[in-house]
Amino acid sequence: MLDSSYRYSRWDGTQDVFDMDAEELMDRLSGDILNHGDLWRALRDLMRRGAQDRQGERVPGLRDLLDRLQDRRRQHLEQYNMDSVVDDLRERLEEILAAERRGIEARLDRARREVEGAEGPERAEKESLGKLLEERARRNLEKLDGLPRDMGGAIRGLMEYDFMDPEAQRMFMELLELLKSQMAQNFSQEMMQRIQGMSPQEMEALREMLGELNRMLRDRAEGRDPDFPGFMDRYGPMFGPDPPRSLDELMDRLMQQMAQMQSLMESMSPEARQELQDAIGASLDPATEREMAQLASLMERLLPMDDLRRQYPFLGDDSLTIDQAMELMGDLQGMEELERSLREAMSTGDLDDVDPERLAELLGEDARRSWEQLQGLIDMLREQGYISGSGEPELTPRAIRRIGQKALKEVFLNLKKDRTGGHDLDKRGNAGEATSTTKPYEPGDPLQLDLQATVKNAIVRTGPGLPVRLTPQDFEIYRNEELTRSATVVLLDQSRSMGLFGSFQAAKKVALALFALIHSRFPRDSLYVVGFSDYALEVREEDLARLTWNAWVSGTNLHHALMLSRKLLAREKGGTRQILLITDGEPTAHLEGDRSFFSYPPSYKTLSETLKEVRRCTREDIRINTFMLENSYQLVNFVDRITRINRGRAFYSAPERLGEYVLVDYVSNRRKRVTA
Repeated sequence: MLDSSYRYSRWDGTQDVFDMDAEELMDRLSGDILNHGDLWRALRDLMRRGAQDRQGERVPGLRDLLDRLQDRRRQHLEQYNMDSVVDDLRERLEEILAAERRGIEARLDRARREVEGAEGPERAEKESLGKLLEERARRNLEKLDGLPRDMGGAIRGLMEYDFMDPEAQRMFMELLELLKSQMAQNFSQEMMQRIQGMSPQEMEALREMLGELNRMLRDRAEGRDPDFPGFMDRYGPMFGPDPPRSLDELMDRLMQQMAQMQSLMESMSPEARQELQDAIGASLDPATEREMAQLASLMERLLPMDDLRRQYPFLGDDSLTIDQAMELMGDLQGMEELERSLREAMSTGDLDDVDPERLAELLGEDARRSWEQLQGLIDMLREQGYISGSGEPELTPRAIRRIGQKALKEVFLNLKKDRTGGHDLDKRGNAGEATSTTKPYEPGDPLQLDLQATVKNAIVRTGPGLPVRLTPQDFEIYRNEELTRSATVVLLDQSRSMGLFGSFQAAKKVALALFALIHSRFPRDSLYVVGFSDYALEVREEDLARLTWNAWVSGTNLHHALMLSRKLLAREKGGTRQILLITDGEPTAHLEGDRSFFSYPPSYKTLSETLKEVRRCTREDIRINTFMLENSYQLVNFVDRITRINRGRAFYSAPERLGEYVLVDYVSNRRKRVTA
């Protein structure tokens, strides 16, 4: 007994009620598979465009996710102004200067009040201290007034300035740590956090680390073997709980982190960019600044960052702090990476190229759910036995049957109900189907009793009473519709014109529909498919869905196709044997020995050899019915010659109605009679 368990959760409005089973999904894919014969391409297109169930619920495809990603990036670019980063720093600096001036004035006011409240010797002492304070305040104010106008110069001046207000000093130290942390962010988030509040000794260790890192990079650039293990033994803790495991990994991290700052710089106006560079440079001591400049130069030499340090055209007005700007740069670069992976997945159909965690981070949990649902569609086809293979998927026999059933359904969808009715003929077949009408039993008839009618006949004959006694004269049997066994070869023209003008898909759909029809209604019949262009080749049912037209080789070798058809039909003894020819042009190639010879316009020999095969088919009682997808004079004239020799029939049909003609002709021409 199966043990089924279910888990319920509260509806929160985010659940997607998407209902599509494997059969419906396979039906959706069948059109693409028939169109170009490539399952992988059909699945890739499904991943690209998504899917919609019968209720209209839709799973977004990769194209939808890409559009959302591009919209999100466009919103950021239209919202923010990167120059505001410098404005924020400048405002912080102005607040520091204003706080220092207020603090100086407050110190002086406090000193004056203390002098006024003192008497005697104490007053004289406080007056003396007040004068010293006033002198210091005067010098400090002169320094503040003399600070350079540019932010970098002002920061350098304040680094040598003796603050009088503790709050202003605290604010300035926070600004320095903020600027230093942007330099440290080039290495890791851990280092960015640790540098805030570093002591001079710790800053010295940082400079030593930069020096050794630069030596390793110079060794790599000059072909020497860097001592990475020794470097990590000394400085590994600076890189957090997940330190790099190789120099290449470290360089990749440096490149990604440094590119964020480079993108930020490139997205600013030249004036704002220079001001920010000066401000960050001013926050570092000269030795550290030199090591950082050397690191940037070596990294550019070893791993050029042209593709990563992209300039983003910000057009908005909203302001950002430098931390917010760096976070935004990380998001934008993540969007660039995600866009590349989405485009790669759209090209390959492989969803493993997309990181679902990054999707959720940048586009929300609903984007991750869409990715999971798309992956689930492929898994569902595998689980239900429609595709197989752990690598590139392949159609299973079950999938091929489903495609044929879909093609059959589409063909009969447009037929009137009376188009395929029975036709009474005078030849008895060797297979039969019961009808709904009955007749009295005659010796030799199959004993397919209509029990209700038989008992009724006995009661009418003997009257009511039990038991009811039956005699052969009471037997009422169902009439049989006798059918002949049929063997058919479908000739599919694979020439270039069939594909260029959209006829091949319709022809292939007809062949698949015929297979489905025979499997479901006429299982004793035989059906072969032969594709032909420069040569003819038998096509197995399992290969038919993948069959495509010949785009590179010229030739319509009907001569070879008829030869192969005769060999296939020679296996079939008794019943009706026929060839259904589907083509859009007269023959332009024939066989000489085992080689194909092409000529356009068709040569006399090509036409002659082809008509010889028509005569051989006629002598072997093989009927040829031709379905023309073009009504050109040359084709009509040639097909007329075929029908006069073979006594078959010819039809002209537009590709979209080909199935109606072929399947109706197949059903109605199975010889049948109703037993008397």
